[in-house]
Amino acid sequence: MTNNNKNQKENLDLNSFFEEYILDLLKQTMETLMKEELTNVLQYSKYSYDGHGTGNSRNGYYRRSYATKYGTIEDLKIPRDRNNEFEQQLIPPYARRDDWLENMIIRMYASGVSTREIANIIEKLYGNSYSAATVSNITDVALEEIEQWHKRPLKKRYSVIYIDALHLKLRRDTVSSDAVYFILGVDEEGYREVLDFFIGVNESAYVWEDNLRLVKERGVEEVLLFVMDGLVGLDDAVHRVYPKADIQRCMVHKVRNAVRSIRKKDINEFTADLKVIYESPSLEQCKKALDDFAIKWSKSYKRLVESWLNDDDLFTYYKYPVSMRKSIYTTNWIERFNKEVRRLIKTKDSLPTEDACSKLVYYKVSSYNESWSTRKLRGFACSYDVLQDMFTERYS
Repeated sequence: MTNNNKNQKENLDLNSFFEEYILDLLKQTMETLMKEELTNVLQYSKYSYDGHGTGNSRNGYYRRSYATKYGTIEDLKIPRDRNNEFEQQLIPPYARRDDWLENMIIRMYASGVSTREIANIIEKLYGNSYSAATVSNITDVALEEIEQWHKRPLKKRYSVIYIDALHLKLRRDTVSSDAVYFILGVDEEGYREVLDFFIGVNESAYVWEDNLRLVKERGVEEVLLFVMDGLVGLDDAVHRVYPKADIQRCMVHKVRNAVRSIRKKDINEFTADLKVIYESPSLEQCKKALDDFAIKWSKSYKRLVESWLNDDDLFTYYKYPVSMRKSIYTTNWIERFNKEVRRLIKTKDSLPTEDACSKLVYYKVSSYNESWSTRKLRGFACSYDVLQDMFTERYS
């Protein structure tokens, strides 16, 4: 036997020893805890005279195996009583393993690993025969949680609500591009939150209106500003639900659409002039820059310039404090969130069901909501007093 082989054998023997030692220690500890549970239920110690005449007593034990992340405990002794009243709390009824494996499966699934890949990984690591369908069933524990999440009460006030849709492939009768509608809010304190998401066949203003009504029914009564792209009819849909809210058209979308309509040789100069407009420190200077822009470019791009002059919702952000303007004149923030969701599902050619899509999106949403709950969005904290005055003036 070579030195390498000898060392490998010694390492394996050592690992096996520690594994057996840990399992034995864990088994003894669990059995002791369950015996103590039974003592507390019976109210007397084993062999104690106090047990005479109580009507119940210990009645041996039964054996079962129990899988843990350290290995499987064989012949674990579960104590029982004569009247069959004792139900130990250490191990869930009928459980054959602790929930570490299920938790690991859910975490892997939430990271974008497919159910088939998870099943293969588990079988290689632990020797368990898990099918992709079994893994999918384990992740289905989220479906009831998702249903309750969609119904949870929401806050009354949100300073800003961003709305945007993400398109992905979902297999129904055929593979088609569906829309996941996201509604993200910044509350009056400046904390961000995904209020809800919905899955629909196509993005439309009517679907957005229905979704916003559902959000309103759950408690969102007062909104100062909606930030969104230029989907046809979306502004009217928002105002039918929240007639007192302002609307800010996404500046980045507006610039992108403009670039598609101009000659390549004009792009740099044209976009530089647009930047002077939307980065102006005041509305008055913005209007002056817009007039100069119109004089310079109207001859070459008349209709395009008119779309900037006549868009009433493009410069709404000047009504709000300077500290928060860069956060509200685009949907960049929600688009960054959408990008992370895309990254999660990009390895999948298409998702098999709407439930599978909901589970993936929900795990990502939950992760973001948890991290956002401790950090205020930049610029909102110092705007609190001004925003409160706007709420009072608009909704008193």
